[in-house]
Amino acid sequence: MTGSDETPSFRLAYVPGVMPDKWVRIWNERQPGVPLILTQVPAGAAAERLRGGEADAGLVRMPVDRTVFSAISLYTEQTVVVVPKDHLVTAVDEVAPEDLADDIVLHPLDDVLDWRSLPGRPALERPATTADAVELVAAGIGVLVVPLSLARLHHRKDLTHRPLKDAPESSVALAWPEDAKTDQVEDFIGIVRGRTANSTRGRQQPPAQDKPQRDDRRKPQPARSPGANRRGSSGGTSKGGKRGKPRRRS
Repeated sequence: MTGSDETPSFRLAYVPGVMPDKWVRIWNERQPGVPLILTQVPAGAAAERLRGGEADAGLVRMPVDRTVFSAISLYTEQTVVVVPKDHLVTAVDEVAPEDLADDIVLHPLDDVLDWRSLPGRPALERPATTADAVELVAAGIGVLVVPLSLARLHHRKDLTHRPLKDAPESSVALAWPEDAKTDQVEDFIGIVRGRTANSTRGRQQPPAQDKPQRDDRRKPQPARSPGANRRGSSGGTSKGGKRGKPRRRS
């Protein structure tokens, strides 16, 4: 946001598991005069932050309301199952949903996966958060299915994870209110899309300087007087002229 008497800044919200470090570093290199203010928000609260004007843009999980927000999909995460290190599924490289048929599969209230049918057996109660569910997995209560970034975020030495095939996936996007696209948002779009600082689509591109055009026309030569370059034109002997006979001495 830019005010007439305020230092311009760019406010970016991001959800747990998303690591904006690389983009933040590039922003600070290219925009040293525009502070980037980062705020981590729960996945379910990101849209409300953007809608309420508390952030200029957000790194959020899809889907988003396309009637309110514009969004650029950035990447899709692998889905994994988090289990104790001594769980049977650790013997395989990839887990199928049927491999979890006898397990309690925890379903936290802040789950970001769009399940049609959760594998395994349901728990008696849903944990409030993913962090709470991880604690229950460590206690041997059940297992947890999450995007890979959340498994890494809540890593514990006594837990591990394996890819889960045929499971819903979570996509991360850059989103902003459709009617509030600022210059700073445009600059950040260029960064996440990998544009260089000198990209012709970047807002920071300086106006092209007009190169002086080369004039290939020959400059007019000064006029020459008739015979100026001929031998003898200034009193010398012309080519082919006869020399006078030398006079004999008497």
